[in-house]
Amino acid sequence: WRSFLQKLDYKANLYNRTVISVNPKNTTQTCYACGFIMGINGTDKLNLKDREWTCPNCHEHHIRDWNAAKNILAKGLDKLEKLKNLAKAK
Repeated sequence: WRSFLQKLDYKANLYNRTVISVNPKNTTQTCYACGFIMGINGTDKLNLKDREWTCPNCHEHHIRDWNAAKNILAKGLDKLEKLKNLAKAK
């Protein structure tokens, strides 16, 4: 995995692009719509066999992989914004 990320970073630099890595923790367990995390407040964590689920808090229906992708994208964009603000402050 490390080798893949190094190659990805190398290629991104060649084409003047940015690679942002994010911690994927709870991205499949967190509702993209409201931020509720499965496994708290008396709810069960999702199992790998649970491919679709409905948030018990906001009742949003999720396809697990799409929900995780939205959460990862949001984390990446947030991290990118923080990096840009840090660069402006310098």
